[in-house]
Amino acid sequence: MVGYLPITLLHFLFLSLFIRIFAGENVEIHLRMKKTGLGMLLGGLGMLAGCLSPQQNGAEKQDENQEVIQRLQGIWLDDNTEAPLFKIQGDSIYYASQINAPMPFSVHNDTITVYSAQPIHYFIEECLSYSLRYRTSVGETVSLHKSESDTLSFGTVVPVKVVENGVFEKDSVIFHGGERYRDYAYINPTKKRVTLVSINEEGLPVENIYYDNIIHICVYKGKERLFSKDINKEMFARVVPADFLNNAILSDMDFVKVDEKGYRYVATLCIPDGAACYNVRLDVSKEGNIVFSR
Repeated sequence: MVGYLPITLLHFLFLSLFIRIFAGENVEIHLRMKKTGLGMLLGGLGMLAGCLSPQQNGAEKQDENQEVIQRLQGIWLDDNTEAPLFKIQGDSIYYASQINAPMPFSVHNDTITVYSAQPIHYFIEECLSYSLRYRTSVGETVSLHKSESDTLSFGTVVPVKVVENGVFEKDSVIFHGGERYRDYAYINPTKKRVTLVSINEEGLPVENIYYDNIIHICVYKGKERLFSKDINKEMFARVVPADFLNNAILSDMDFVKVDEKGYRYVATLCIPDGAACYNVRLDVSKEGNIVFSR
């Protein structure tokens, strides 16, 4: 209770000052004094908030298991293969994979949390000075031992796949009003990377790098070109959720309809190597204006 006394007195003093100034108890207080009193009140409240902030900021840090963090310092090797899996230095973890950048981590109770693009959790079963056993989020048990050398070189850099120069071409024909309309769609690979992080059986993050596409579409009636446009995935920002769009690739485009108003396409945006896709309708007017909808 003693520790709370200064805060209680500050509250009482400033509340009293506030009432005296604004309730009109002393009618002869000049406006200048009112401003001074108000400034003192706000300044005191600011000081009070400043006194509380460090305690709140340090609370989470105090909850960390510092003893376990100290034991984890060093390079850890797989018990079965002797291959290095990761190095822990300070409050950062370095994986022996193509991810060379350190990631922050924390230890609360018996759980190690690595703060990557998607938080990774390791559930500690045993943590001694030179041995570590944990369960991954998929239930696999991993046993490690600490390297005797903290200067062991590890980490393999996986070369990034070269973007193929080939362009995939598809064409479609639709008849409308006795006229023949032909569409061409050219799916062009770009150098724009889409990086997805997956977790392997040992609970380690693995980067998979893919490349986005730009799709050129054009409509012809005979030899006359009626419409042409380059379509990229950023154009779908208003109809596809941002978190999905960031991890997706513009993968396909289908020409599906011609009418008096114009032309209709259906674009497909998918997460690479996944089953999640969005199909988005593109309605193109005769003037070349595009409306995106789902």
